[in-house]
Amino acid sequence: MSGEEVLLSADTKMRKAVEVLKHELSTIRTGRAHPGLVEHIMVDYHGTPVPLNQIAGIGIPEARLLVIQPWDKQILPNVEKAILKSDLGLTPNNDGNVIRLAIPQLTEERRSQLVKVVRKRVEDGRVAVRNVRRDAMEGLRKLKENKEMSEDEQKRAMTRLQQLTDKFIEEVDRVAKSKETELLEF
Repeated sequence: MSGEEVLLSADTKMRKAVEVLKHELSTIRTGRAHPGLVEHIMVDYHGTPVPLNQIAGIGIPEARLLVIQPWDKQILPNVEKAILKSDLGLTPNNDGNVIRLAIPQLTEERRSQLVKVVRKRVEDGRVAVRNVRRDAMEGLRKLKENKEMSEDEQKRAMTRLQQLTDKFIEEVDRVAKSKETELLEF
């Protein structure tokens, strides 16, 4: 493995860490309806747990309303149970064809709790990026020890690695600021 390969691998892993963070933050409920709120909910489909987005269409007819339309009408009760068991705190309204989820306004107290949850997940995202940097630095050190890379090449690679890390930490901070702003909107 060369220094360039170590840096490419680090870039890919850091990018993945940011994507995971974005996905995790999309599941945190804001005052608006968003398919990401429910698509990860596991529903019992003929004895097998399946993500909701694989067995139903999820629509947003209004800013505060989600409509879930299972492709198999017989699983409506299962979808309803799964939503009730989830940590969303939403009550489904089943009319026999679709399930409607009304998204209530968030209270100030709930907003501040959600901001704390966002900050914790964001810190986990930063830690993930830094762990990738640590692993890459170790890889570069080993290359130098094994005489596969000169000291100058190692220093240049370390500088590029730090620039890469800074870029992804900034991206994590941008994602965090965006989500906090979204949560604090009325």
